[in-house]
Amino acid sequence: MKKLKVLSALSLLAVAGAANAEISGSMGIASSYLWRGFELGSGTPAISGDLHYSNSGFYGGIWGSSGDTANGTEYDLYAGYGGSAGIFTYDVSYWTYNYPKETKRNGFAYNMRPGTLSELVTSFGVGPVSAFFLYNINAPGLNVEGDPANGDYQYYGLKAKAGAFSFVLGHHNQGKFDNAGAQALRASGVTVTKNLTHFDATYAYNDNLSFTVSIPVGVADNYDKPQDPTFVASYSVPFGK
Repeated sequence: MKKLKVLSALSLLAVAGAANAEISGSMGIASSYLWRGFELGSGTPAISGDLHYSNSGFYGGIWGSSGDTANGTEYDLYAGYGGSAGIFTYDVSYWTYNYPKETKRNGFAYNMRPGTLSELVTSFGVGPVSAFFLYNINAPGLNVEGDPANGDYQYYGLKAKAGAFSFVLGHHNQGKFDNAGAQALRASGVTVTKNLTHFDATYAYNDNLSFTVSIPVGVADNYDKPQDPTFVASYSVPFGK
């Protein structure tokens, strides 16, 4: 009888957990691949999609996109935990960035093996404003054979939301970076992200259509002039909860 009670309790917990579980996702297209203030697609439209599972604060999923001119098709795997306490919110997750196609440009071999690039992502918010911090765990600097750029890449900043508008102020910190190596990488077509700050403003026209303008603040290291603002229009179709 005792075993039956335990099994019944476990069954009820399993049913409750299943009731709290949610599966959602989306498919979308954007006029270009905008990544943390940089246009990685060089004006090429990007098709993306994601599948997301969540249960009692824990979540995981996969996100994929085309449109990255340098590295080709990308898919990301992630898992994390988030929650709230009153007006405070928090979230911690682990991401891996995967590029199935290996490319070579100007003598640099890009060995983007699955799981080679990964980040720890943390955020803490108060009401509509949150601070985020991303730290590269697996591959400091750029994952390039013979690349002298071997710094600890970090990306951090603030996010805010006001009605249909959302804003991001982000800063790239490449850490230790060899200037000669950076110039060679830039000449080969690689986006050099050291110490660039950007400001993004997004307007969501509805649940499907949104517009973003990304404005570089100052001049990125190893660039000769300020980068131009980037405008991106995106359309997505969500499904699930």
